[in-house]
Amino acid sequence: MKFKAVIFDMDGVLVDTERYYLQRREEFFGGHGISISHLTPSDFIGGNMKDIWPRILQGAFDEDKASELQEDYEQFKEDHPMPYAELLFSDVPDILEFLRQKEVKIALASSSSMFDIKQMLDIHQLNSYFEVVVSGNDFKQTKPNPEIYQSTMKKLGVTPSETLIIEDSEKGIQAGEAAGATVWAIEDKRFGMNQEKADLKVDSLTAIQKLLTESSLKMIKA
Repeated sequence: MKFKAVIFDMDGVLVDTERYYLQRREEFFGGHGISISHLTPSDFIGGNMKDIWPRILQGAFDEDKASELQEDYEQFKEDHPMPYAELLFSDVPDILEFLRQKEVKIALASSSSMFDIKQMLDIHQLNSYFEVVVSGNDFKQTKPNPEIYQSTMKKLGVTPSETLIIEDSEKGIQAGEAAGATVWAIEDKRFGMNQEKADLKVDSLTAIQKLLTESSLKMIKA
């Protein structure tokens, strides 16, 4: 196989969470009398809330207000947890086991909080597959800044040319490309995300597994 490591995004790649995030955001901001109608779902997808407060609040933005709302939002998230048990894409276990059998290093690099990441991994008992798990909260800037992927590759001990990143969001694709890795995108058919910078668009993790299997067979025949 060409790749020595595969790094997965979480939301929209491993778990179908984006529609729930959308509903939760609308409920929270509506309850605070804040309109987010000037933003699209793709403005939120793939990034971190800490980076988008100025766009949410627009002319009313100030650091203190944003900090207070961030605290309220974190509490709201705890009170309205993501139903991860229902949201895992069915082909996730197969591709993770396939990669492990091929002795490919596996990592997870998500803009979500480490609390959310660990909750998802624990519920689905996937921890043992991932050599490295990284949260965007650990960085001053998250996707589309490439640092999250650069840091993950460094922890894995691989170079960008040895790495495949699986993404779905425009911000995530930009981060992976800027980090110098190959980026394949799970094709978006719901939120109007711009995925044109991806090296390849596929419709599922099953399709990715098939492509990686074919790649392995070609290398064996060569």
